[in-house]
Amino acid sequence: MTLRLFDTATRDVRDFVPLVEGQVGLYVCGATVQAAPHIGHMRFAVAFDVLARWLRRSGHTVTYIRNVTDIDDKILAKSAAAGVPWWAWAATHERAFSEAYTALGNEPATYEPRATGHVTDMIDLMERLVAAGHAYRSGDGDVYFDVRSWDAYGSLTNQRPDDLASPADDSSEGAKKDPRDFALWKSVKPEEPATASWPTPFGRGRPGWHLECSAMAHRYLGETFDIHGGGLDLRFPHHENEQAQSRAAGYGFARYWMHSAWVTQGGAKMSKSLGNGLLVSEVLTRTRPAVLRFALAGVHYRSMLEWTPETVADADATWDRFEGFVVRATERVGDVPHAEVDGSDLPAEFAAAMDDDLNVSAALAVVHEHLRAGNSALAARDDTTTRRELVSVRAMLAVLGLDPARWAAASGDDRHATALDALITCELEARAEARAARDFATSDAIRDRLARAGVVVEDSAHGARWTLATTTTEDQD
Repeated sequence: MTLRLFDTATRDVRDFVPLVEGQVGLYVCGATVQAAPHIGHMRFAVAFDVLARWLRRSGHTVTYIRNVTDIDDKILAKSAAAGVPWWAWAATHERAFSEAYTALGNEPATYEPRATGHVTDMIDLMERLVAAGHAYRSGDGDVYFDVRSWDAYGSLTNQRPDDLASPADDSSEGAKKDPRDFALWKSVKPEEPATASWPTPFGRGRPGWHLECSAMAHRYLGETFDIHGGGLDLRFPHHENEQAQSRAAGYGFARYWMHSAWVTQGGAKMSKSLGNGLLVSEVLTRTRPAVLRFALAGVHYRSMLEWTPETVADADATWDRFEGFVVRATERVGDVPHAEVDGSDLPAEFAAAMDDDLNVSAALAVVHEHLRAGNSALAARDDTTTRRELVSVRAMLAVLGLDPARWAAASGDDRHATALDALITCELEARAEARAARDFATSDAIRDRLARAGVVVEDSAHGARWTLATTTTEDQD
C-alpha cells in the first residue's frame, strides 16, 4: 500500500510521492524558545517523530529539519522583564526543549538550526523579493512583503486577502502599503538591546518570524522539498506567509503540508497565555516518560487531544500491559536483539494503518491483537509463538517510539533497580521457604509487607515474580 497523507493545502488525503525516490526532505517548525515547554508543545514533536520513524521504517532516507526561533518579540520582552540577556534567556529555554524532546524518546532531528545563525540567508531572500517587486523598504529599515503583489496569497488556508481582517494592534500599520502586509525585517527599536540587531542593506534590525523559516528551509532542503509540518495554530499567518514569500521568490517550497492538532483542556488550546499549561518537567515528576509519550502518540495526529486525569491513567494502564508482556516474554524466550526487531516484517494490517495517514489508533488495535496472542502463547508455554509475537509487538511499538525494551535500556543508571531486585529476591526466597514449610502466616506477612512497599507478587507454576504497582498503598490513602 502507498503511504497516503492528509495535505492541508489541498484539504485531501494524497498519495505521498517524494521528490527524489527513497529520500524525504522534512521541515518542521520547532519551538520559539520564550519559556519552558509544556505538554502541548510536545504534541507536534511526537507526531512528527512518528512520521519520520515511519518514513525510515518504510525504506526512506529522511533529512529532518526542526528549527529553533531564538529571536522574537516575546523573547525580548520576557528577557527584559527578567533582567536577563535575551540570548541567555533563549539558550536556557532551548536547552529545556531539547531535554523534553529527549525525555519523551524523540529521535534527534538531522539538523536543528537557530534563526540567529542564518541572518545572511534571510538577507539573500529579502533582496530577491525586493528585486522581484514582492517586498519593499519602509521607514528606517523595516522591510515588508507586499501581499497584493502575490496573486496566490491565501491559497494554503483558502482565504482571500480582501476577507482577512487587518491586524488589531499593529503599530507599524502606517508604514505599510496594505495593513495585511507582513514584516520580513524589523528595524532597530530604542528600547531593544543593540545585540538583538544585525546590519543589512536595508538598515540594521532583526528578522521577522516568517522570514526565518523560509530562509532555513531553503538552506537545508533546497528550493523545493517534500513535507512542511507544524502545529495547527501555525497555518495562518505563519505558514501562509512562509509559502507566499518563498514562492514569490521563485522557489517551489513545500509539496505537502501537514499539521498536528492541539492538546486541549476544557476544550481550550493548552497555552501559557491561558494559564493552563502543564510543564513537561513537572509532569515527568509523577508520570513515566514512556507513559507521557504514549498519551501523546496514541491519538491520531490530526485529532484534538483533551487532557484530563484519565488521559494519563489510561495511558499508564496500557503501557503496563505492553511492558509486562515484553518483560515476561523476554524472561521466557531470552533477549531479542534490536537489529532483529528493526529488520523484522511488520504485520500487514499494522503497515496498512500507518500508511493510511498515520492512523495510529488502528495500528494500536493490531498491536493489541498480537499482544493477546503473545499472552496466550505464554500461558500455553509455546515458546516459538511467544518469541514471534514478542518480535512483532516490539517492532510495531518501535515505529511509535514505544518499544518497552528500548525504554528499559535507556533508563540509564540501574544500580537502584539492581539493589531493589536483590532485596526483593531475598524476601521472595524467604516467602518460598515459609510456603514450603506450610508457614502461611509468615508467607502472607512477607507478601503484605511487599504490597505495602508497592511490590506486586504473582505466583505461577514457575515460581513467584514481582512487579511494581502503579501506585503504592500510601499514595492511595
